[in-house]
Amino acid sequence: MTTSPITATTDTVLVAGAGPLRGRVRAPGDKSISHRGLILAALAEGTSVLSGLSRGDDVVRTAAALDAYGTRISAADGDGRVVVIGGVERLGEPERPIDVGNSGTGLRLLLGVAARLPFLSVLIGDESIHRRPMERVVSPLRAMGARIDGRDDGRLAPLVVRGGDLAGIDYAPSVPSAQVKSALLLAGLGARGETVVRERVATRRHTEELLALAGAAPEIGDEGGDHVVRVRAADLSPFELDVPGDPSQAAFLVVAALLVPGSEIVVENVYVGPGRAGFLDVLIRMGADLEIVRRDVTTADLVVRHSALLATEVRGAEVPGCIDEIPVLAVAAAFAEGTTVFADAAELRVKESDRIATISSELARLEVDVEATADGLIVHGGRPRPSGAVRSYGDHRIAMALAVAGLAAGPGSGIAIEGFAAVDTSWPGFLDTLDALR
Repeated sequence: MTTSPITATTDTVLVAGAGPLRGRVRAPGDKSISHRGLILAALAEGTSVLSGLSRGDDVVRTAAALDAYGTRISAADGDGRVVVIGGVERLGEPERPIDVGNSGTGLRLLLGVAARLPFLSVLIGDESIHRRPMERVVSPLRAMGARIDGRDDGRLAPLVVRGGDLAGIDYAPSVPSAQVKSALLLAGLGARGETVVRERVATRRHTEELLALAGAAPEIGDEGGDHVVRVRAADLSPFELDVPGDPSQAAFLVVAALLVPGSEIVVENVYVGPGRAGFLDVLIRMGADLEIVRRDVTTADLVVRHSALLATEVRGAEVPGCIDEIPVLAVAAAFAEGTTVFADAAELRVKESDRIATISSELARLEVDVEATADGLIVHGGRPRPSGAVRSYGDHRIAMALAVAGLAAGPGSGIAIEGFAAVDTSWPGFLDTLDALR
């Protein structure tokens, strides 16, 4: 019997250097797909059945928001399935503000829904959400006809939406964002005419895939070098969905196994479709012993073995496909030979925390040689033995990335992570999963 390398006291977790990680494990249900699955089921006329949903607080908040609009959502026989009785005609004006908590995805997607509904919606969140930029969604929704107000002329939450009577637009987002694209497609389902989104860099396609599942497949193509998605007003049909594992969560397990000597794990049923598998390409380029065993077109099992990693560069069009994984990729870079550069990733500064600032400051506390730049990080790798006290800054991905650094630190080392409860927004069972691999 092994001793757990993880000790929790109040909101601080101590992660000690671990022995080999071994076994088969599943990442939680994909958070992005879970949000979208619930929302589209709420808009579909009839009964949809969803299984494998993320249990994180972000997705729980989206379910609560849809319930406030009048959607009926209930568990099915305690087997992990969720039954959603939806339909646009069921939806009505919420009695009180909808609180999305820490969920930027939830807020931006719900803005797209609220914009098409002919009544008042008030959307609020936690302190972090009220700092995150919303103009990128608000501006095109206003162009479609939605009346939206909020702090700083609608650039910041709380946001007040009076929706209905929308007309489609032809829009090219200034920042690659699946959230912006999805909000416009959701609004476009209830708009006159055609709604077109043009992406210079194609982002994750979950909304398009789920619209097809609900019988309203968008038109997708390439025009003039852009990835273009077109939708028209449509009624959605109910559907069944088994949510695959979240690659952004699987990344923490993958990097931990690569860094901890003697490790070999299998992460089962991970979504590896367009826009989500970029971190795997980066790690393979770094020399990871990583096998992608396909289950079907969009899912795979990941077989991962401890590896000696080499530095790389991550920049340009590659960044949107691995933006959420950069904190843990920076941890991998800290243990790799050579200097790794992350560039063109300024979007990291407007996540749950300023992730460029937070991952660089906390890795520096662990005596990793790291530099923050305007749009990324420069990590000088080697064989660190990190120990000491660090902070999550209320950011779930920073907390989990630092936990991976603690596991990789080696015997006799340990990292105390303050604010670890932030992990509950996306993966409440993260520590239990790590323990199960011991």
